[in-house]
Amino acid sequence: MFRVSERGAGIGDVTSADQLAQGRVRLRSSDTWIPEAMGEACRRAAAEGVVLLKNENAALPLDGSATIAVFGRVQQDYFAVGYGSGGDVRPPYQWNLIDALRDRDGLQVDAELAERYAAWCAEHPVDPEPEWGTWPRSHPEMPLGAEEIAAAAERAGTALVVVGRAAGEAREQALEPGSFYLTEDERSLLAHVSEAFERTVVVVDTGNVIDLAWTREHDLDAVLVAWQGGMESGRAVVDVLTGAVPAQGRLTATIAESYARYPSAGHFGGPDANEYVEDVYVGYRYFETFAPEHVLFPFGFGLSYTTFAVDDVSVVTDATTAVVHATVTNVGSEHAGAEVLQAYVRAPHGVLGRPRRQLAAFAKTRELAPGESQRLVLRVALEDVAAYDDAGATGHRSASVLEAGRYEILLGTDVRAASVVGAVEIESLQVVRRLSEAAAVRPEHAFDRLVARTGDDGTTVADKAAVPTATVPRRERVLAGLPAAIARTGDVGITLGDVAGGRAELDAFVAQLDDDELEALTRGDFTMDSALGAAGNAGALGGTSRSLRDKGVRALTTTDGPAGIRLATHTALLPCGTALASTWNPELVERLNALLADEMAVKGSDVLLSPGMNIQRDPLCGRNFEYFSEDPLLTGRMAAATVRGIQHAGLAACPKHFAANNQETNREYNDSRVSERALREIYLRGFEICVAEAAPRTVMTSYNKINGVWGHYHHDLVTTVLRGEWGFTGAVMTDWWLREAVDPDFPALTNDAYRVRAGVDVNMPGAWRREDRHGDGSLLASLAAPEGITLGELQRTARHVLRLVLSRVPADG
Repeated sequence: MFRVSERGAGIGDVTSADQLAQGRVRLRSSDTWIPEAMGEACRRAAAEGVVLLKNENAALPLDGSATIAVFGRVQQDYFAVGYGSGGDVRPPYQWNLIDALRDRDGLQVDAELAERYAAWCAEHPVDPEPEWGTWPRSHPEMPLGAEEIAAAAERAGTALVVVGRAAGEAREQALEPGSFYLTEDERSLLAHVSEAFERTVVVVDTGNVIDLAWTREHDLDAVLVAWQGGMESGRAVVDVLTGAVPAQGRLTATIAESYARYPSAGHFGGPDANEYVEDVYVGYRYFETFAPEHVLFPFGFGLSYTTFAVDDVSVVTDATTAVVHATVTNVGSEHAGAEVLQAYVRAPHGVLGRPRRQLAAFAKTRELAPGESQRLVLRVALEDVAAYDDAGATGHRSASVLEAGRYEILLGTDVRAASVVGAVEIESLQVVRRLSEAAAVRPEHAFDRLVARTGDDGTTVADKAAVPTATVPRRERVLAGLPAAIARTGDVGITLGDVAGGRAELDAFVAQLDDDELEALTRGDFTMDSALGAAGNAGALGGTSRSLRDKGVRALTTTDGPAGIRLATHTALLPCGTALASTWNPELVERLNALLADEMAVKGSDVLLSPGMNIQRDPLCGRNFEYFSEDPLLTGRMAAATVRGIQHAGLAACPKHFAANNQETNREYNDSRVSERALREIYLRGFEICVAEAAPRTVMTSYNKINGVWGHYHHDLVTTVLRGEWGFTGAVMTDWWLREAVDPDFPALTNDAYRVRAGVDVNMPGAWRREDRHGDGSLLASLAAPEGITLGELQRTARHVLRLVLSRVPADG
């Protein structure tokens, strides 16, 4: 196994990022330089994200003097990340689990069994480069008989069984053995090992939630979920197994007793459309309201190697805010640890109906030694948990409201353990934000959604109600927002460097641009791996024409993320999104992404297509490993930390996919049919938090339709909500390649013209078909048509794109 040295390998005597960033050395595909601190940062983040679900009789941390028998071929063929653009990077090295165990001083690994696995894996290798979308969800297990397992138990007192799963882009999990479920070989292995060994520890190597009912069916001493941890996966898991990093990860999604219990079951995977019948009752919001008895492991749950006491809790409230103070003490005597406090709000039921619990704030302690304490402060703003009235039930349609009643503040270490510590009384209904109807369900696609009713006995019961449908005509809204044109001046010699240096205004620069230059700013350089950027890039935008570059508009290189920088050269492989969110540590995530930005600057990436922040609506979604959580607050906070880290030095992050991209099946055509309320409270909320807290310079739309309109044509989402309501001023780009369509309200607009009118600035990578290296001409053709695209719209797009380019243009030009 190759390991990169501290000085960096493959770049001779040149090891500093400054030298590389200055262009004094050109990186080659064989180069393995990464920031000096990156390996340890990845390792720490992956370790903090490991979630300990079970630990009977203090089976963990491992006794350093014990001999361990390691079962499962994934010990060697470890899944370090999921598949597709979100994981397809080339790390300079990668630690699997068996090598990491052998590398740890004091640990003894049963050599006979390990060698048997190594030989069998060599004889039955996995395909190193399977065809796109056909990646294996698991690997066949080595056959082992009961006698062989019993013999291993004579040599070792502790068994470590590794179960591995993967999914990815264009490749959902499946309700079948070897994917969501265990195979018969895996079940047999667990049964025989747990019977033969004194202690059995299971490591679940996955990026997605899988069925874990089997954790109650076998005599297992410890179970931990090791979310795919990137290039440091093996060492991070060993850190937790040995206690070098105390177990401290917390679940970011509910694990139910069976797939059928998830509220989205039966409404996921449809090739043409999915009705989001569960509405706002996603994940723990559903289970804690309607079905707590069907939960295996609740949202926010995770064990530690020590015990914590939460004392001296005080709550200070005003009209709409609660500030919770609490002291967390490590009351154990042997091990250090870190705790996560989670504050939830239980809103009054009202006429809208509310989930019984909603995450409102969280805070994590530092690592506390036995006897050590830390005072934490959690601020809960009730306006952040306001409900959106999409039906007018409160008399305020299209508004976020706080209904009258008692808003209880609950504090605990997971959603189930949280208990009431205070309350805020709202005497009368308050309108928090007056908004406008946007992206509502189309009348022809109406369906019934889940609602909460109060039963005769005062309990909450599930019911159904019709989803409110669209009433606002789009045409009038679009026409009312068309921008005025800037009077053209022709080329007067202003460069973008003049704008960067404060010697000219941006509008004066835009006034110089002709139609062809304006069109070039609305698209990429037509192809992935553009010659304008570093080898292996996802595409280039900005200065895609010679005339623009002559005016100082540099071409910006985009690269796939979020697990690293997808280029032809070697780049660091980060822990997956779920692993990072399971740390509940935004500061750690920000530091890690700041290092990633340093690597971007060296290797030629201007825009990282990251973070992935769609909601984990259903456990079968193939790209859940890229995403953070079933909860929008946690998603938004982790996304904001990612963006701040990447953008700290003038680079750009690109949160994706906006919005409701919750499955991979037929993703380019599938219609997400979801109520306005669920959109705003669940699927848009994380993006809103990210925009407010981190100001990303770009946002990427999604492939799918949202209530009948493709994301890359969605004026309501992009112009009305993202720009109008949230104040976003950056550039909006498409996901790669678009679907052809005609604007239903303006027939003269097709394809790129339709997109620009919606407010989507850049078509990436620029061509309409993968095999093309040219545009389709639809944009400029519409300029002369009645109700065609206007000069003002083209200039508006130019301003958005040029602001992005300006972040990478020095003041001296």
